[in-house]
Amino acid sequence: MTRNTPSRSHGSSGSSGGSGKGSAKGARKGGAGKPGQVARPRWGKPVRPAATDREGFTAQTAPLAPAERAPEPEQTERAERPARAERPARGERPASAGAPRQDKAKAGAGAGDRPRKQTVRPPKALRPTRAPRPEAAPRGPGGDPLVGERYEVEVGPVAHGGGHCVARHEGRVLFVRHTLPGEKVVALVTEGTTKSRFLRADAVEILEPAKDRITPPCPFAGPGKCGGCDWQHVTPGGQRKLKVQVLTEQLAKLAGLTPAEAGWDGSVEPVGGKLPAGQVPAWRTRMQYAVDQETGKVGLRKHRSHDIQPVDRCLIAAEGVSELGIESRDWPGVATVEVMASAGSSDRQVVLTPVPGAQLPLVELDKPVSIARIDEHDNIHKVHGRSFVRERAAGRTWRVSNGGFWQIHPEAPDTLVDAVLDGLDPQWGENALDLYCGVGLFAGALADRVGEDGAVLGIESAKQAVVDARHNLAALDNVQIECDRVETLLPRTGIASTDLIVLDPPRAGAGRETVAHLAGLSARRIAYVACDPAALARDLAFFREGGYRPVSLRAFDLFPMTHHFECVAILEPVGE
Repeated sequence: MTRNTPSRSHGSSGSSGGSGKGSAKGARKGGAGKPGQVARPRWGKPVRPAATDREGFTAQTAPLAPAERAPEPEQTERAERPARAERPARGERPASAGAPRQDKAKAGAGAGDRPRKQTVRPPKALRPTRAPRPEAAPRGPGGDPLVGERYEVEVGPVAHGGGHCVARHEGRVLFVRHTLPGEKVVALVTEGTTKSRFLRADAVEILEPAKDRITPPCPFAGPGKCGGCDWQHVTPGGQRKLKVQVLTEQLAKLAGLTPAEAGWDGSVEPVGGKLPAGQVPAWRTRMQYAVDQETGKVGLRKHRSHDIQPVDRCLIAAEGVSELGIESRDWPGVATVEVMASAGSSDRQVVLTPVPGAQLPLVELDKPVSIARIDEHDNIHKVHGRSFVRERAAGRTWRVSNGGFWQIHPEAPDTLVDAVLDGLDPQWGENALDLYCGVGLFAGALADRVGEDGAVLGIESAKQAVVDARHNLAALDNVQIECDRVETLLPRTGIASTDLIVLDPPRAGAGRETVAHLAGLSARRIAYVACDPAALARDLAFFREGGYRPVSLRAFDLFPMTHHFECVAILEPVGE
């Protein structure tokens, strides 16, 4: 995607050379276009190098073992059938460079995916092999267990991740949940030994409460109970102050930036209307319940545990989830129940994971709903109804299939799209990249702004999300969606420069190599959408190495009652 825009225009591009669909189509067909006309980049199939083994040999260069002869081609093909790719966790985004990801997706191949040429390679037995490594000795802190010990501590600052605050007892660090900075509490140790670097604990008795402490509205919140919410015991304003402290610390520690240097006003913005005191925002449009195999009742996992806390209602679950009555019925033979309730339509979907060998129960719920099941290979099969839900955002209807990634706060998609567009200020005729594009939310918004004379390339590794993105944006001929990992595909596209970049990577961030590649594309502006402040701060430091600095940073409280929040950073080249 080379930058081929001689000048940016707010109109339909070009004054003397003509404009409109006719000349735009000529540019798409490879013509240079008339003077002043923006030529559309021609998307070619990325060059894919021949497959190699661990030693770097291709099928043509791998040596034969002594006294062996080359096998017949048909034998080779049978011996080297490609293994099925490992799927990321459902509903998560796919992993990025240097990431352990998640990924927000489904692995089924979809229409429109380009077939890959298979390379015949000699069987493993005919290639050089490395000697097996000796087994490493098991690692662990050792020492005597301290679980159950109680310590009276004064609580220090909030820590990043997990809803913990930092305390110390006799020089040892404790990460304590269910507390607030400045409190004096009795902490019950939940993990750790006498040789552990730190201990995990719950505040089980509050000796001196902080002013932002309230009685948790949810009866299932508290030490040893549901692990879904971190801060039910904190006022909404107090929660946002904690998130401000976390982001401030991560920017300073990992990026060496003050809020002012990051272009941040030092606030975490509330999203949604103000609620009466004591009322919990019901924002979560997707829920995953675990099923107690003895009772058949659903519940939620406890913090850092597979144990189940039975619940009869989750306060943060959206109305579309609660109205299905999942908690009020039994689920024999089912391991998990995942519920999706679209905020933009009446679509509801329930995805069941059966216990191995068990038969799915007949599902009768209080509202019309689509049912799907997950098999032992983590593939999803439609039982009845649709295999997708329809969402509404950025002026479009979006198809999201099989529990694929979609922001779970009803107002999150429009909030983030507005922040990205405000920060990038896309111009007619510009070229843009949408990386980790999911079902195409940002790509669609960018395509509307850059117009028919511009172009948007989206890259996403989840195959079903790519199928959905191509379906969602089929009417836009200035958008192309490719399926692969960003760090793998982007270098093979041959793109040397672009005008704009949006990246919405998984929780682990983009990583040094991907950031270095993006910094080399000479983008006018880059929008980085982040769900983890530590990964964002680390990648901002990498962008600084590549000559980019943040000029704007906004943080949004899209996950009330939890320690999570979302950020949008806008970067520009240093010196501009």
